[in-house]
Amino acid sequence: MLNPFAPKQDPGSYIDLRKRMLQHVQSMKINDQIFKVIQNAYEHAVITENVVLSRAEKNRMLSQIIKAVLEDMIKKLDDGSISV
Repeated sequence: MLNPFAPKQDPGSYIDLRKRMLQHVQSMKINDQIFKVIQNAYEHAVITENVVLSRAEKNRMLSQIIKAVLEDMIKKLDDGSISV
C-alpha cells in the first residue's frame, strides 16, 4: 500500500510503471502516427469515392471518423476483443 504522506511514490509500483510506459509510448509520437494512418486512409477513401467536400466539411468528417475509429478501438479493449 502506498503511503500518502511519503514524498515520492514507490518507483516499483504498478502506477509508476504504467506512467513510465505511457511516457515512453508518447515519446515515440504514437498519437501522431495513429492520426496519420487514419488521415491517409480517409484521404484515399475521399479520392476513391470521388467526393467533393469543402475544407470545413472534410475536416469535420475526418474528425468524426477519427473519433469513431478510436471509440471502436476502446470498445474492443473493453469487451476483450483485443488481447496482448
